[in-house]
Amino acid sequence: MTREVLILAHTGRRDAVDAAVTVAAKLHQAGLRPVMLERDIADLKTSVGAAFEKIPVAVAEREVPTSRCEVGMVLGGDGSILRAADLVRSAELPLMGVNLGHVGFLAESERTQLDESVQWVVEQNYTVEQRMALDVQVWHAQQHIGSSWALNEASIEKAVRERMVELVIEIDGAPVSTFGCDGVVMATPTGSTAYAFSAGGPVVWPEVQALVMVPISAHALFARPLVVDPDSIMAVEVLQRDEEEGVLWCDGRRMMTLPPGSRVEVTRSDTPVLLARVHQTPFSQRLVDKFNLPTTGWRGPLEKGDQDRRGSVEMKPSESMEQEASATESSSAVQDGQQ
Repeated sequence: MTREVLILAHTGRRDAVDAAVTVAAKLHQAGLRPVMLERDIADLKTSVGAAFEKIPVAVAEREVPTSRCEVGMVLGGDGSILRAADLVRSAELPLMGVNLGHVGFLAESERTQLDESVQWVVEQNYTVEQRMALDVQVWHAQQHIGSSWALNEASIEKAVRERMVELVIEIDGAPVSTFGCDGVVMATPTGSTAYAFSAGGPVVWPEVQALVMVPISAHALFARPLVVDPDSIMAVEVLQRDEEEGVLWCDGRRMMTLPPGSRVEVTRSDTPVLLARVHQTPFSQRLVDKFNLPTTGWRGPLEKGDQDRRGSVEMKPSESMEQEASATESSSAVQDGQQ
């Protein structure tokens, strides 16, 4: 049976269009069947013409169900990967990102590694990593009015630029604080380097099982980021003061208006997002690379021999510490004598 690979590209960018043509051609040459969305195929035919029409590409869903593909190659930035994750949400399809954007935290390779990325897919040289996602439920006047999901974050924001939105935040059924603010971000560890990071939240390693809640420009004395249990229920209510509406955004892609009195509940989703990984790069190194962090002066951990030598040297108090201890003992003795 022919192996099938889904290609998802940001067809509004010329570099992504060229990359999609290259990937489709190389997959076909390797004996695999490239699969694309119908609208992406139409865009590529318009942009490239005959060069693309020569490649036999199957239409996703109409000819090949996405659930039958073994992996999805995403050509673009993190936004393209978020879009792809939404498209294949029900297919349980691992995604391999090739970064053609800026930071590209979710991507596995850069544009200079396009040929290598295709080879990894051909040789099935990758592992599948599960990333926590969020389940989002919206209530109003005791009625369920909407639901969504997010890989990075769900954010409740003010609907009108010139005014704050009044919110109350809650963890596991207990209110924590009420304040006026620009919004609140509720994020996964994956999303801790996205919107939540920009709002001043902590960077959480992807392997850590936790949820994050970060207020945005809150007018309050206590408005610190919160890191909670992964099985906690995070909730935000839009207060009915001044009849101000809020807006719910999931991954910056799916939007819903929140009338005054709305309640948004966020929990860990039962369905994680699957990412295809090749590099076992420590997350700390990924942080350094993506943010171009300075590490000048770092000497690294000690070698085994150095550790043994360090362990054989007994630390002794400095002369000033000994003098201070002696003075303290003398003072105590004088006080005892006076008593």
